[in-house]
Amino acid sequence: MRVNRLRVRQLHRWFAPVMALPLLLTLLTGMGFQIAMSTGNTSGLLWLLEVHRGKFGAVDLTLVYPFLNGLGLLTLLVSGVLMWLQTGKRSRT
Repeated sequence: MRVNRLRVRQLHRWFAPVMALPLLLTLLTGMGFQIAMSTGNTSGLLWLLEVHRGKFGAVDLTLVYPFLNGLGLLTLLVSGVLMWLQTGKRSRT
């Protein structure tokens, strides 16, 4: 059981910094575009939507970016919950 705890912790520790930038970028561009829509100023900020979807200038990741973002977030969520559950078990015994 100890090996599994260590593996989950290592997976989470490795994935968190890797996923921080894409998730932050998705969060900020999504919020920025939503604010632009609310104020009616979307015409000059369509680039926010492109970046939000994974188009970074000449690099077009729109087909895989949402999938990879979702998969990374799901991995962090599952590993975080597993670590949290393991901590709860250890403190109860």
